[in-house]
Parts: sequence; structure tokens; C-alpha cells
Amino acid sequence: MKKILLGLLLALGVIALAACGAGGGKDKNASGGTTDGTTDTNDDTENVKLVVGASNTPHAIILEQAQPLLKEKGIDLEIETYQEYVLPNQDLEAKEIDANYFQHIPYFETQSADHGYDFEIAGRIHIEPIGVYSKKYDSLDELPEGATILISNSVADHGRILAMLESTGLIKLDPDVDKTKAEVKDIIENPKNIEFDANYEASFMPQLYNNDEGDALLINSNFAIDAGLNPLEDSIAIEETDSPYVNIVAVRKGDTDNEAIKALVEVLTSEEIQTFMMEEWNGSVVPVQ
Repeated sequence: MKKILLGLLLALGVIALAACGAGGGKDKNASGGTTDGTTDTNDDTENVKLVVGASNTPHAIILEQAQPLLKEKGIDLEIETYQEYVLPNQDLEAKEIDANYFQHIPYFETQSADHGYDFEIAGRIHIEPIGVYSKKYDSLDELPEGATILISNSVADHGRILAMLESTGLIKLDPDVDKTKAEVKDIIENPKNIEFDANYEASFMPQLYNNDEGDALLINSNFAIDAGLNPLEDSIAIEETDSPYVNIVAVRKGDTDNEAIKALVEVLTSEEIQTFMMEEWNGSVVPVQ
């Protein structure tokens, strides 16, 4: 009887070892390690998994174009899409994603300062010129005395919006103020006594436009495109492409040297992806050269 029991135990041990060998594969993270903290040396059979947070348009669409190119480099790109601007940075800090691609540099800097994020810029990818839209008027010159312009409640965009309106001659800002941080109170000349209403979520601006709210309003190109608007054709004024508001890939500090992150930036700044941006959006999304 003892011999029979011993034989059964040995057989079960062999089966258990075989099962461990068959199910031993682990998902890699962006650093090439595995989810249990060990290092997977079987690089010939398993790709590195890279999770990137992005807004729907144009960032997620651009990343979809990058997926097969990264696949060739042994990287499986997983895209997490967001509607709310605050979430991708929160998730990056919480290590729920490996990088994000949705924000421009001034927003990145403001959020990092306000929340203490220990992030770095891994790559500068493209610019989305912000535009002025109106169903009532065909140009800024047509705006009447006391017209109301709607802008988002995103303080990080206020300087950009006001600097853009200053470049058109509609207003003048205090020259001693950093234009990227300018606010409505920094307007020193306002010949038409324009009223600014900054009480709306940035993502809601296209709906306000469709509802014919205000005399004019400013919409970020990603939200405009997502709503079926063509910034070059539908806006009555648009930001110049030499804007400092470059959209970036952001990562946690220390991850700029990560090989998967470097490959991501390399692909996003490649000629193939740059050409796609220009052809897909006809200048509404401009790659950084």
C-alpha cells in the first residue's frame, strides 16, 4: 500500500511540474520585465507590452497607425482612450499606464506643478492649432461691440487662447505677463469690449457651437475634429503653426531611457506617421519637424 501511495504522489508531482511549465508565460511591462517583478529572458517569443493613454482624436488614431510599426519592433501597443484631461496623468502616476499622449507642454507643466507629478517629456510629436468658430459671423472683424466669446474653463489654455486673439489684433495683453500664463485680467486693450465667458468644459465646446451659443467660441482641434469639424475650413480664425503648444509623450521620471518608450517616440516621429498626420487632417494636425 505504501508503494502505491508513493507512486501516486510522484505522478502528481510530475503533472504539477508539467502544468507550471505550460502556463509559465507572463505579460511583460514596458521595461521588459514581467508582472510579477521578474525578468523574462525569452525575448524571441514574447513581445513587450506598452500601455499608452490617449484622447480619442487625433492621438488614439495616430497610435493605431503606430501599432503595426511597433509590432515589427517586438512591442505590443495597447491604447487606453480618455475623454477627461485630468485622468491620463493620474493614471500615469498610479502606474496604470506606461505613458500618455494627449497634452501640450504648457498643460503638462501646469499639471506637474499643481499636482507634484514627477514626469518627463519623452518626445515632442505634433501641434493642433486652436480655432475660433462662429455660426453668426465669418470673421473676427465682424464681431460687434460687446460680443461674447466662449472659452473653456481649462486655465492652462487661457494664455494660449488670449495670445492667439492678440495675434489677430482683437485684444492686447500686458507685455510684462508670460503669454502662456495670461488670463483675462491681463488684457490691457479691448477695443470692442469683448466679454469672455470661461465656464465650460473643453470637450463640451463643439456642442455649444452646434447650439449657436455665444457670438464666437474657441475649440481645441482634437475636440473639433472629433465632432466632425474641419479646423481649417470651419474656423473663422486659427492659431499659427509656430505655436509653443506642442503635444507630447509623457512618462514617469526615469522612463525616457526605456527602450519601448524610445521606440514609441521613434515611430511617432517617423516619416510614415508624419505623412499620415498631414494627409489625414490636411494641416489641422501638424507634425513637429
